[in-house]
Amino acid sequence: MRAARARRTPRPARAPLRRLGPRASRVGRHLRGRPTASPVPRFSRPLLAALALAQLRYPSVAPGRQTAATRGIVGLLLAASLADLAERRGPRRAAALGASAAAIGFGAEVCGVATGRPFGPYTYSGRLGPKVAGVPALAAAAWTMMASPAWSVAGLLTRRPPARAALAAGALTAWDVALDPRMVREGYWTWPDGGRYEDVPASNFAGWFITGGAIFAAWSVLDGDAEPGDAALGLYVWTWAGEVAANLLFWRRPRVAAAAGVTMGAFAVPALVARLRAAPSRDRRGVLRRRPSRPRQGRR
Repeated sequence: MRAARARRTPRPARAPLRRLGPRASRVGRHLRGRPTASPVPRFSRPLLAALALAQLRYPSVAPGRQTAATRGIVGLLLAASLADLAERRGPRRAAALGASAAAIGFGAEVCGVATGRPFGPYTYSGRLGPKVAGVPALAAAAWTMMASPAWSVAGLLTRRPPARAALAAGALTAWDVALDPRMVREGYWTWPDGGRYEDVPASNFAGWFITGGAIFAAWSVLDGDAEPGDAALGLYVWTWAGEVAANLLFWRRPRVAAAAGVTMGAFAVPALVARLRAAPSRDRRGVLRRRPSRPRQGRR
């Protein structure tokens, strides 16, 4: 008996799961019978592709169908932005973030149409669909669909919540430098008193910055630890490049192209540089992983 026991091969010691990395830890928890979180379906990539195709075809759309095409592009942009946010932050948090942006933005629009503050006096036409208190319901989407890209751009530039909220508000306002002139020209809303920049007053952009600041102050509380996402950054850069190209090549608005190129580029370019300097790897949800800083070694 003793000789038989001596001939037995000893079992190798099991390595602790924590030493095998997060993937092994998840497998270990599953094998022990603990529930694992179900992955969120990745719809953002096909939605982004459909959005790009729709935007590229928009200049060739017949004038009578441009209103429907605009509504479709808004829907695709909103869906792509929220899908990416849900993949990175989870459906519940994405819903909370999207709802807060829509509620704050739409509330500011209702106040703006009724009182002229904080944007200045303006009125909506009926081209964007049904209205609530003088504001099209679709207007809430404008504040939601570019909030996540602006938030990701700002997150690449700073990690301090107050500064990130201010930069995100600036990035969102920069997008309106391209958006407002086109929408006014196509009759979606009007400024009775006009303005020096493409019939848009400067008070409009001040109102956008204030409203954006309120949105991202809420996001700082709800999602202050969020890492930037590649898809959100790409959506902001694509919008920047698309607005510049469309205003130069199709709508013949070099002034708008230059203004949008400078204002959106002031956020897009530094964010791209910061992204390229960061670690190239990212996780399966598309969340950027920063390169860990190396501690300085003292002199020997």
